[in-house]
Amino acid sequence: MQPSPQRIMDLACAFYDSSVLFAANDLGVFAALSKSGPADLQALSSGLSCDQRGLRLVLDAAVALGLLEKSGGLYSNAPEAAIFLTPGSPADLSNAIRYNRDVYPAWGRLAELARTGKPAERPEIHLGEDPARTRAFVLAMHGRALGIGRALVPFLNLSGREKLLDIGGGPGTYSVLMAKANPGLSSTVLDLPAVAAVAEELIAAEGMADRVRTLPGDYHETPFPACDAVTILGVLHQESPSSIASILARAHESLAPGGVIHIMDMMTDASHTAPKFSAMFAVNMALTTQNGWVFSDAELHSWLSGAGFSDISIRPLPPPMPHWLASAKKG
Repeated sequence: MQPSPQRIMDLACAFYDSSVLFAANDLGVFAALSKSGPADLQALSSGLSCDQRGLRLVLDAAVALGLLEKSGGLYSNAPEAAIFLTPGSPADLSNAIRYNRDVYPAWGRLAELARTGKPAERPEIHLGEDPARTRAFVLAMHGRALGIGRALVPFLNLSGREKLLDIGGGPGTYSVLMAKANPGLSSTVLDLPAVAAVAEELIAAEGMADRVRTLPGDYHETPFPACDAVTILGVLHQESPSSIASILARAHESLAPGGVIHIMDMMTDASHTAPKFSAMFAVNMALTTQNGWVFSDAELHSWLSGAGFSDISIRPLPPPMPHWLASAKKG
């Protein structure tokens, strides 16, 4: 069979699809249709304050992608959009994908990363320097964590644990979900002050401020409080190998004897080329953080063992989650 250029062209045009998704989401198309039901172009353009021609192009492209359906001139949400892109749905991802939208410009500078070894965007922008970007980032992480956390928490054995340290816990979403699933558990969310400020709002909105508190600080420097459980969920992919080893050693020191640690992250095989999504995510993290990458399961096992942990297990989480989960104990 002769080689075909089709796959190359599909790759070159892949951003068309994501751009339509981001635009429809930002315009509020899915939210509007979830409230109104099937609607025509005139009603949608009026309700969304959009130009009819411009909006029609976006709507028809969304139909072509299977995000919307069109019948008799009426648009409606396709089943996937109704479940995953409408605010209020238990599986809503409409806030979560705004993170992907925000890092989209950085991907256009990928060659610059290869030439300089430096991120295309300074991470300080979304970690406190720009209040609007920081808030948008934390809310996007909250949206992602809601979806991931509901699938993850049943795999975390925190039975009988009382004091949890959630290192780099961001919006506090994972801590809230873990505390709700374990009534005897209280959690401390350690993250940067600007991030922790937004987290406090989200935690209070869930009525969990009495059991989930924030510890504003830098987890590279802030002393870890004594605890009997540690979680590091989606954090270590932005750290260098030496930093990961240091964080794990300090986590081991903070744990009571018999304490547990759970680490969720993207991981690859020893070649760092598979799974595909993990290899692509490594690029994303390098574009947006100083030391971003994705490590292998074998590398994490070595760091945990070197920090003094035992009973180490590392396994992929069930599809469609692309993450791996590591668990270990302090002897």
